[in-house]
Amino acid sequence: MSALDLTPVATRPSGRLRLFARRFARNRSALLGLVVFALLMLFALFGGLFTQYSYTDTDFLAIGFPPGSGHWFGTNDAGNDLYAQVVHGLGRSLIIGLSVALGTTTLAAVIGCLAAYFGGWVQRVVLGTCYLLLVVPTFLILALISNKTGGDWRWLIVVLTLTGWMMLARVIFSLAESIRSRDYVTAARYLGESPWVIVIRHIIPNLGSLLVINFALGVVATVLAETGLSFLGLGVKIPDVTLGALLQSGAGALAASPWLFYFPAGVLTLLTVSMTLLADGLRDALDPNAARRPRRRRTDRTETEGQV
Repeated sequence: MSALDLTPVATRPSGRLRLFARRFARNRSALLGLVVFALLMLFALFGGLFTQYSYTDTDFLAIGFPPGSGHWFGTNDAGNDLYAQVVHGLGRSLIIGLSVALGTTTLAAVIGCLAAYFGGWVQRVVLGTCYLLLVVPTFLILALISNKTGGDWRWLIVVLTLTGWMMLARVIFSLAESIRSRDYVTAARYLGESPWVIVIRHIIPNLGSLLVINFALGVVATVLAETGLSFLGLGVKIPDVTLGALLQSGAGALAASPWLFYFPAGVLTLLTVSMTLLADGLRDALDPNAARRPRRRRTDRTETEGQV
């Protein structure tokens, strides 16, 4: 095949990415979400450089102090610097949210696509397992493991990942069934490619928009789930802290020391809102069937014709 024949194939992916980037850039809400999320990431990574205290340090001369007095966000009843704890708690919540979202999305994509590709007894086993795990009370499992592990955040990631992939896998299975009958999948099968190669190279990439959107929304869902569990005392426990653990401790002192609740709540709100706006922007940019204004639809059609 000549170099001239390869040119359109080589430039098509980059042109498609530019089209997606332009669609995303026109969405001001999505850009705002991206900027806020990036600032929160920088705050979690480098916010500790702006304080002399660690999240475990105790200032016995400033116990229960309001914001100021040498402590940006004040201190709690134990003398811990709330600013340092919010920085560490945000970083820990982001690690948990990103890890669980990546793990559940990967598991759901692989398991759902394999069930759709093989069908038969593999499909029955996978769907039966999904339905069984969906009715298992996850809350009780988390409560038991939390008591056994002392609130270790690593075990929390494992449990949330293993109990959070089933619904997405069921959706992916339904979509992958239609992709399985496409001509390129049939051709790859006749060429002798292994099922793993077909699933990873030909089926999963065609579900990319769904996986990206669910990953972004999965971060929000995981952070909120971890917050709820920590608020109930079933999540990460002291001396480690997350945003949920800070909210749990701050809620008990809301009347006397409201700053212990409001600062973690504000950071959590910024995180969830930014990820939601980012997910909506990714959906509008990647999903060709998403609802758009007539003017934007005409512009996208013109751009698409220009890429062909």
